[in-house]
Amino acid sequence: MIKIIYPDKKPAIKTTGEKEFIFCMIRKKWMQLTPEEWVRQNTLLYLTQSLQYPASLIAVEKKIVVGDLHKRFDIVVYKNEKPFMLLECKEMNVPITQKTLDQVIRYNQHLQASFFIITNGSTCYGFKNESGVLAAIEVFPVF
Repeated sequence: MIKIIYPDKKPAIKTTGEKEFIFCMIRKKWMQLTPEEWVRQNTLLYLTQSLQYPASLIAVEKKIVVGDLHKRFDIVVYKNEKPFMLLECKEMNVPITQKTLDQVIRYNQHLQASFFIITNGSTCYGFKNESGVLAAIEVFPVF
């Protein structure tokens, strides 16, 4: 399991009417604040501030085709113009299960990222993908 210590700086949050919004530094727009969006935005801050991943090489919620289905990945970090790491974010009260891992494996069959991470904000698992063989990792890969 990977330990994430979120940075002291938190994403900006605002209230409009009865709804709360959180600012996405990658998409550069306000997103409706949901438990999953909170995890996604704090994970992005961790990647860019704590691990120094370049924000310009991160994509958030982009559409991919998996079989006949149109899906959206949460976060992909690119390196040398190829997917380097795929991250799947779940809300904190959603346990990470085999079903979650299977979802990420399906997405990664299309993306072919070297690493993938699954987090619900408190629990985080990482894997290295070498020619279809998965190996658990205990730290985020160095960019």
